[in-house]
Amino acid sequence: MSTLGEFFQKELAGKTFPAGLLEGEIENLRVSREPRGIEVGIRFPQFVAYESFAKLAEALTGFGAVRVLPRFPRESFAPECLPSLCAALKQQDATLNGTFHQAEARWEEGVLTVELRHGGLSLLEARHTDQRMQDLVREWFSLGCRVEFTGKTSTKAGSASLLERIHTQEEKQRREQAIQEMEAYEEAMKEQASRRKISVRGEENLLPAIVPETARPLIGAVPKGHITPLAEAAIDLGSIIVWGEIFSLESKETRDKSRKIYSIDITDYTSSITLKIIQDAGQCKELDSLKAGKSLLVRGSLEYDKYDRENVLRPRAIATVEQVEVVDDALEKRVELHLHTNMSDMDGMTPAGDLIKQAHKWGQKAVAITDHGVAQAFPEAMNAEAAIRKEDPEFKVLYGTEAYFVNDLVPAVTGETAQPLEGDFICFDLETTGLSPKKDRMTEIGAVRIHNGEVTDHFDTFVDPEMPIPPKITELTGITNEMVQGAPKEAEALKAFYEFCGESPVLVAHNAGFDTGFLRAAGERVGIPFQHVYIDSVPICRALLTDIKNCKLDTVASYLKLKPFNHHRADDDAATLGEIFLRLLQRLRESQGAKLVSDINAALAGGDPKKLRPYHMILLVKNHTGLKNLYRLISKGHLEYFYRSPRTPKSELNKYREGLLVGSACEAGELFQAMVRGDSFENLCKIAEYYDYLEIQPLGNNMFMVRNGDTDIEGLKEYNRTIVRIGEKLHKMVVATCDVHFKDPKDATFRKILMAGKGFSDADQQAPLYMRTTPEMLEEFSYLGKEKAFEVVVTNPGKIADMIDHLRPVPMGNFPPFIEGAQEQLIDITWQRAKAKYGDPVPEIVEKRLNKELGSIVKHGFSVLYMTAQKLVADSEAHGYLVGSRGSVGSSFVASMSGISEVNPLEPHYVCPKCQYSEFITDGSVDSGFDLPPKTCPHCGAELDRDGHTIPFETFLGFDGDKVPDIDLNFSGEYQSGAHRYTEVLFGRDNVFKAGTIATVADKTAFGYVKKYAEERQATFHKAEEKRLSIGCTGVKRTTGQHPGGMIVVPRGMEVYDFCPVQHPANDQKSDNITTHFDFHSIHDNVCKLDELGHDVPTIYRYLEDYTGIPVMQVSMSDPEVMSLFHSPKALGVTPEDLGGVKTGTLSLPELGTNFVRGMLEESHPTKFSDLLQVSGLSHGTDVWLGNAQELIKNKTCTISEVIGTRDSIMVYLMNKGLDPKMAFKIMEIVRKGKATKLLTQEHIAAMKEHNVPQWYIDSCFKIKYMFPKAHAAAYMIAALRLGWYKVHKPTEFYAAYFTVRSDDFDGATAALGREAVSRKMRELDTKIKNREASAKEEGEFGTLQIINEMLARDIKLRPVDIYKSHANKFLVEEGEIRLPFSSLSGVGGAAAEGLLEARQSGGEYISIDDLQARAKVSSAVIEALRNTGALKDLPESSQTTLF
Repeated sequence: MSTLGEFFQKELAGKTFPAGLLEGEIENLRVSREPRGIEVGIRFPQFVAYESFAKLAEALTGFGAVRVLPRFPRESFAPECLPSLCAALKQQDATLNGTFHQAEARWEEGVLTVELRHGGLSLLEARHTDQRMQDLVREWFSLGCRVEFTGKTSTKAGSASLLERIHTQEEKQRREQAIQEMEAYEEAMKEQASRRKISVRGEENLLPAIVPETARPLIGAVPKGHITPLAEAAIDLGSIIVWGEIFSLESKETRDKSRKIYSIDITDYTSSITLKIIQDAGQCKELDSLKAGKSLLVRGSLEYDKYDRENVLRPRAIATVEQVEVVDDALEKRVELHLHTNMSDMDGMTPAGDLIKQAHKWGQKAVAITDHGVAQAFPEAMNAEAAIRKEDPEFKVLYGTEAYFVNDLVPAVTGETAQPLEGDFICFDLETTGLSPKKDRMTEIGAVRIHNGEVTDHFDTFVDPEMPIPPKITELTGITNEMVQGAPKEAEALKAFYEFCGESPVLVAHNAGFDTGFLRAAGERVGIPFQHVYIDSVPICRALLTDIKNCKLDTVASYLKLKPFNHHRADDDAATLGEIFLRLLQRLRESQGAKLVSDINAALAGGDPKKLRPYHMILLVKNHTGLKNLYRLISKGHLEYFYRSPRTPKSELNKYREGLLVGSACEAGELFQAMVRGDSFENLCKIAEYYDYLEIQPLGNNMFMVRNGDTDIEGLKEYNRTIVRIGEKLHKMVVATCDVHFKDPKDATFRKILMAGKGFSDADQQAPLYMRTTPEMLEEFSYLGKEKAFEVVVTNPGKIADMIDHLRPVPMGNFPPFIEGAQEQLIDITWQRAKAKYGDPVPEIVEKRLNKELGSIVKHGFSVLYMTAQKLVADSEAHGYLVGSRGSVGSSFVASMSGISEVNPLEPHYVCPKCQYSEFITDGSVDSGFDLPPKTCPHCGAELDRDGHTIPFETFLGFDGDKVPDIDLNFSGEYQSGAHRYTEVLFGRDNVFKAGTIATVADKTAFGYVKKYAEERQATFHKAEEKRLSIGCTGVKRTTGQHPGGMIVVPRGMEVYDFCPVQHPANDQKSDNITTHFDFHSIHDNVCKLDELGHDVPTIYRYLEDYTGIPVMQVSMSDPEVMSLFHSPKALGVTPEDLGGVKTGTLSLPELGTNFVRGMLEESHPTKFSDLLQVSGLSHGTDVWLGNAQELIKNKTCTISEVIGTRDSIMVYLMNKGLDPKMAFKIMEIVRKGKATKLLTQEHIAAMKEHNVPQWYIDSCFKIKYMFPKAHAAAYMIAALRLGWYKVHKPTEFYAAYFTVRSDDFDGATAALGREAVSRKMRELDTKIKNREASAKEEGEFGTLQIINEMLARDIKLRPVDIYKSHANKFLVEEGEIRLPFSSLSGVGGAAAEGLLEARQSGGEYISIDDLQARAKVSSAVIEALRNTGALKDLPESSQTTLF
C-alpha cells in the first residue's frame, strides 16, 4: 500500500505535519456513505502524537469524518505516550475530561503506572479505564501490559480540585442539553403520535415499521439518519443505520469473565443480520434486559466474522425503538369467521393462541377456528380463550372446521320430465377455448341422438370462437385456429344444435355442469335461453360402476370395453358417450327397475364419496349437540371417507346437522364454483338454499383467477356482488371473511417456503390471507356501498357470533373408567399384601402411609386407575412376563403393595420374610434400604430383607393428593400387544383408543425447506435470515401418529365424541389402530390414559428365568460383587484393558452402559445404591450434571450423595433441614420444572438460608431446567441390579438372554471368528466414530461389539450357526456355550430366520442346498450368508444324482 503522504498527495499539498505522520503506510481504508467518512488503518515507522491526527482530519474534511487506527513499533512505547493515550480515551468517554490533567507515567517490567494529581480513581474504576488503556496499548503497539493508578486518587471534602470544577461545569452543560432534547422530543411526539398507530395497512406499510421518534439510547447516542433496509446492507456501505426486531439472542462470558459476547439476530422483514457486541461485564445491564420481540435502531458497520463465517454488524450505537402498532379503531368491530391455524396441514402458519390473542387485542368480541377438515387446534384455542375470559368473560371462540364437502346426493337428472327411458336423448359434448363459460368460447359441438335404445343420428360442427385458441387447448384437442376459420359463429352454431335436438329434448353430458354452463352462457349472449332437462352421466357411473377407478370418459369407456376413440374431440366424445349411456340405461332398467327419466335420481344410491369432487364448506358449532355432531363428522371423514383428505358426504351431514351452522366458504366452495362454471342465477339460488349463511372474501384472495386469465378484477367484484344478491333474495346473511392462514402480512414468507416444499409452482404469489382490522375490511368491500359493506363486514358476522354458545371443546373434569368394586378391591389387596409383608397389625409408619395414600386415592376417585394398572400387571405376570414401572408411580406405597410398582417408597427398613419383624431408619442417615448392612432377625434368626428408598407420596399425586395419577408401565415387548388387548377386554373395544400424537415441522426439517427454497431460486440467505425463516416454518402440523404405548379409555355410558374425534394414525386407511384426533396431552387430564409401553428388560427377565430357573424377584439387591461393577469390571474376571479401556462393568446394564453414564460413574465414584439413584437422576435431567453437579463434585464442594440428583431429593432434603413440608414441596416443584429463576422468591431463599441450606445448593437450584423423578430412577437401578446379578453369577445365560432380546446390531459372522476379529472390527469403527464419519447404525454396532468383546474376554464360547441346532432368533445355551441363531447373520432377516426354523421342524434333514432353499423359501443372499459361515459345509449343492 501507499504511504499516507503519497495516497493523499493532492489533499495534503502545501500543508506541514509532524515528523513521521506522512511516512505512515496505509494498511486498510474503509469508506462510509451514510454518514460520510473514512476509516484509515496506518502503520507508522515511529510514534506520532495523537493530536496530529486532528490536524490530518482537518486537512481531509472533503471526505467527511476521518478516523485513524494507528499501529506503532513495539519499541516506540514509552511513558511519554501517556498524553496521546489519554486523549484517545477522552475522545471515547468525555466523563474522563480533567482526570488525567498533569498526570505522569512510568514503565517498569510490563506495568504502566499512572500517577494522578486531581483524584478520580473511583470514576476510572467504574469506567474500567485501566482495561481500556491496556487494550489501547495492545492495539497501537502490539504490546501487553498492566495499568495501575497511584498518586492522588481522591479529593478531600471541601477542596475544589480542577477535576471537580471541570465535572461541575460539564454536568451543568449536560443538564441544559438534556432539557433541550426533552423539549424537542415532546414536541416531536405530538407531531408523530398519529404515526404510531394505523388501522389500515396499504402496500407501502404491510411489513412492520418503526417510529424513529420513540428511540431511546441503549449504547451510545440515538442513531439518526437514513435507515438502510437489511436486504440492501453491504460491507462497502461502511457505517449504516438499520432497524430490526430481535428474534434470537445469545450471550456468553469470555474465559476471564471480564467481558460478555452478544450475538443478537434481528430482522426488518426484508432480511436479517447478526449484531456482534463485546461488552465489559460491568456494563451489560442494558443488553441483558433485551429479549426477543424488542426492536432496535442500530448504527454500525458490516464486517466478516471468521468465527461465524458470515458478515455481522458491529454496532457503535444502539437504541430501543417502538414499532408502528396496528389497531382496530372501529367503534363496532368485525368477527372473523374463517381462520386457519398451524393445525391445517402444512397450510396455516400461526398457532391458535396467537390468533385468538390478536383478535381480543383488537377488541373483537369473538373469532372462529376453522382448520381444513380437522379440529386439532381446539384444545389450544380453549386454553387461550380461558385465559382471556378471566379478564373478559364475554369474549368467545367459535369452534368449527372447513370441511371437504362432497355432494353424494347430486341428482343425475336436472329438471322434470315424464319421458320413458326408451324415448329420445341427445348425448353431446363441447370443445372450448378454456374453462370459463363467460370468458371462453365453444370451438366444436358434437352430438348423437338415441331413440328406443339405438343411436339414430349424428351432429358435429366447428364453432368460430372469434378469439385465438390457446396453444395448450390445441395440444389437448387438436383443434387449430385454421380449422375453425370460416366456421359458424356462436349464435348460428347454437341454433343449428338446438334444431338437431328437436322440441323438449333430454340432453346427456359427461360432467354436465361444464357443458351446460357453456350452453347457458352462450344462450344469454345470443338470446337463446337454456331451459332443457339434462342428465349428468358421471353420478350414474359412480352409482352403478362401483369398482371403477374414476369416472373420466376414457376410463369409463375402457371399463365397459368400448373401442378406442379420439378423446377431447366433441364428435368422438359424443359418440362414445352415446355408447356408454345405452349401457347405463340397460343397467338402470335391469338392476334398479327404472322406467322413466324421473326414476333415475331415486334409483341411484349416490356413489362412492371418495370418488366425488370435494368442495370447501364451513361448519360452525352452535351448541354442545353441534360439537358432538362435528366430532362425529370429522371422525367419519377420517375413518370412512378419507381419500387425500377427510371428506364429509352430504348424506352424513344431513344426519348430523343439528347444532351446526353451514357456511358456503371460499372460491373452492360449491356455490362459488357453480358461479365460475356459469350456472344460472336460479340454480345458484338452489345451491345456496342448503347453506345457513354465505361468504365473500377480499379480491386478493382470488387474484390467482386474474393471473390465470379466468376473469379480471371487475369479474371478481361481480362474483361477490352475485353472492350478495343471492343472500338478499333468499334472506340469508352474507359475511365477509379473510380466510386467515397467518396472522400478519410478514408471515406470508413462511407459507411460501412450505408451499414451495410441497411443490406448488405459484408458492411465491401468496394471497393476502392475514388477519385484517375492521377498517381494512370496510375499505376492501367499499365497492358494495357503505351500508352493504358494513352489513357483511360487521353486522352479519356479529349476529352469527351471537347465535353461538360459549363452549368447551373438552369437558371440564376427570372422567375415569368404571370397574365394579374397584375401591373395595384396591383397599383389600393393599392391606392384605401389607399385612403379609409387615405383619398384622402393620407398623405405625406403614399404617400412616397407607391411610394417607388410600384416603387421597379414594376421595378423588383414583381407585379405578390403580385397579386398572393392577389387573394389567397381574395379567402380564400370569402370562410369564414381569412388568416394570416408570415415572413417579413408584412414589406410591399403594402402588407397591398392590403389585403395580417394584419400588418401595417407604423409609429404609429391614423386614423379616418369615416372622414379619421390621425395623425402620427414619433419621435420614440412610437414603436406601439396599444400602443397609446385612442383619438377621432378632426374633427368628432369618436373614432380613432390606428395602425402602425414601420417596414422598406428594411427588405422585401432588401435595393435596388431587393430581390425576399417570401410571406408566413397562411391559415386555413380546407381550405389549397382549396388554393392549386385555385393556379392551376390561373396558370394551369401543371405549379404548390409541393415544394420538401430532407431528409438526421440526427445526431440521424447516431448515431443509428453507435451503431448498433458496436453492430453487438461486438465492443466498444470510445465516440469521435462514434461522428466522426456519423458526417461522416450525410448529406447523405435518402428520399425526400414535403414542408407542398410550391407551385412552373412555368411561362406559359416554362416547369418545364427548371428548374428541378419532382417526387412523397418519390417516393410514390400512391401519387397524384408531387414535384420538387430539394430541393425547390435550385430554389426558380428562380421561384415563394408560402408558402400556413395550420394553426390553421384562423380556430379558423372561429369558433369564427360562435359562437359569432362578426367579428374578429372588436375586439379591445388595450383592457387593454386583455393586462393584459400577467402579470396576473386576467381578467379571476381566480388566479395563481387556475391555478396550472401559473402567466399569456396566456394559449391557440398562441406563448405565453408555459412554456418558460410564463417564459419570468414573467421576462421581458411587459406593451405594442411593448414589446410583443420583447418577440415574443426573443422567436424565437437564442442566443438573454438566455445569452443575459435575463441577461441585470435581471441586470437592460435595459428593455424589449430596448433590441434587432427583426431584424428590429436594423435598426430602429440605424437610430434613427443618423447612415446612408445603414450602419444601413448592420449592421442589419450581426447581424441577426449571423455573427457579422466575418463581423462586426471596422468601424461599431466606427460608433455606435460615435452615442452613448451603449456598452451593441454592445456586444449583437456579441452574436446573428439568429433574428426573426418584421413583423412575429407582425402577431403572433396580433393573440394573437384577440384571447385574445374573451378569456376575450366571454369565452365559445372561449374555444369551441379553442378545436374544437386543441383537439388532449383532454381527454373528465376526463374533464367530473370535475375539481378535471383534477387536479388529471395533478398532475400525472407533476410528470412524472419532473422525465423525460413522453412521448411527455403525455407532450402535460398536456398542454391541463392546459387549461381545466383554463376553469373549470372560471366556464364554460361541457356537456357530447350525442349520439343525440354531433357533430363528434365540441365543440358546448349549453345554455352557451359546449357539448363535440364524438372525445373528447379516442379511438374514426375521422372516428368513423363521423360514429356516420352520423348514427344519417340519421336514427333517436336508438332502441338498437346493432342498433347504426350496423348503425354507429363502433368497440366494441368505444361502450365501449361511455358506460364508460354514453352516452348509456338509450339504451338496443340488438334489440331482447322476447315473454315470
